[in-house]
Amino acid sequence: MGLSPELKQKQQKLIDIAESHDHIVFFGGAGVSTESGIPDFRSANGVFTTSGLKHPEEVVSHTFFLEHPDEFYDFYRKTMVFQDAKPNQAHIKLAQLEHDGKLDAVITQNIDGLHQKAGSKNVFELHGTVARNHCVDCGREFGLDYIMETTGVPKCSECGGIVKPDVVLYEESLNEQDIIGSVNAISKANVLIIAGTSLVVYPAAGFIDYFCGDKLVIINKSPTSRDREADLLIEGPVGEIMNW
Repeated sequence: MGLSPELKQKQQKLIDIAESHDHIVFFGGAGVSTESGIPDFRSANGVFTTSGLKHPEEVVSHTFFLEHPDEFYDFYRKTMVFQDAKPNQAHIKLAQLEHDGKLDAVITQNIDGLHQKAGSKNVFELHGTVARNHCVDCGREFGLDYIMETTGVPKCSECGGIVKPDVVLYEESLNEQDIIGSVNAISKANVLIIAGTSLVVYPAAGFIDYFCGDKLVIINKSPTSRDREADLLIEGPVGEIMNW
């Protein structure tokens, strides 16, 4: 279908901002990956909505992982890992902007690793990644294939301990280095592009308070709590908007 005339006009404004500024930082949420076939969590077709569970958030909590690892891994493998997903135009454009020296960092709430697959180097994964896993007893590291090729609860080949994804579950803290890196990048940015996130998940959403640069751009299909602060507000699909 392509973009409407209004969205094309706003896309051009985004292009003008990107071309006239350096030190751009991108802060993205689940909406960045939906065009790669990965569902978000809270929309009408999201993972939590379609799970059929009364309290799906509980299944991805630290307590549930410890107490019901079998059920956790059944849910995790079926609904949170998408091995065949490919980067979309948003991921590709961001990698290009970084390669061109325009973009300083990608800060993502996603765990799918698509930014790295597209070629981005400086990525802060606030909620971890499905690509890395570790034994909770001896610390041995494992790739995603190890998790997906096993059934039930994956056990460490070295000591027999449970292998846990390096994904930040409910009740767990964010990685300190990712917090520091994200805050530093945002505080030094001339342009902050917030995309594909409703800005309701904290503490990550609070990081944008450190932005004091020139242009704040928000790209999201639905309203966010920061829309009134945006210098450019684009209500549309992230991948299509960033396809130039």
